[in-house]
Amino acid sequence: MRTLIKALAMLVLAAAGGATAQSDATSKDLPDWSGIWSMVGPTVFDAATVEPRNGLAGNPGVRERPPYTAAWEAKYLATIELVKKGLFPDPISTCGTPHGFPRLMNLPDVYEFAVRPEQTWIIGENGPSILRVYTDGRAHPGPDDLWPTFTGDSVGRWEGDTLVFDTIGIKGEDGTILDRTGLTLSQQAHIVTRLRKIDAETLEAEILIEDPLALTAPWRVTKRYRKQAGGSRAYDYACAENNRNPIGANGETLTLDADGNVIDILDE
Repeated sequence: MRTLIKALAMLVLAAAGGATAQSDATSKDLPDWSGIWSMVGPTVFDAATVEPRNGLAGNPGVRERPPYTAAWEAKYLATIELVKKGLFPDPISTCGTPHGFPRLMNLPDVYEFAVRPEQTWIIGENGPSILRVYTDGRAHPGPDDLWPTFTGDSVGRWEGDTLVFDTIGIKGEDGTILDRTGLTLSQQAHIVTRLRKIDAETLEAEILIEDPLALTAPWRVTKRYRKQAGGSRAYDYACAENNRNPIGANGETLTLDADGNVIDILDE
């Protein structure tokens, strides 16, 4: 009877789309990604193509060179002009939405990684910024059970000490941007990330993005993260607790001082 009940339970899980296949990895097989990590460099998503070479995301005229289609390039150019005028309201600056993926890999805040055989969590300090990567053998949900979310749906596997994960179902341009230059993707984006430790103090993420609406070719981006000194901690905080970037009457993203006074230099 006990065997029959167990078999029936497995069938119910399978029918519900649950995963019954378990990862071959065990806890002792997994790499040590413990500690606190921070991204190397500024929050430019694709530092390899940024113009000007040392440009910072959010500064007027700064851009990157993804292999955009003509339509997406036109959208990007229009956004760059809004940034020049201070009229592009980054939803993160205004505490509007979660960071989403793949912007979650491009944060100024520190990171932690919770690694287990059945799943890995990538946790950004400024919440909610959690990416769940399932490595228990499950597949992506079918089209009737998948809807766009900020972080999408990620399933992965371990190739030695490298976590390889596949992400679909992101909100795209309707819900997230990649950095403050205004880079976006469509909801049809398919992203494969290879995350591994390249030395004792450095994690590297190789991100391959395919998007039939936004891109004419695969877009490869590499991000690195440096381990912080032992004893470092991550503390949660919420953007809305200290939101100094309201939107002005003319659409400008404003910056306030501690007393709530506007400190931006605005055009008359």
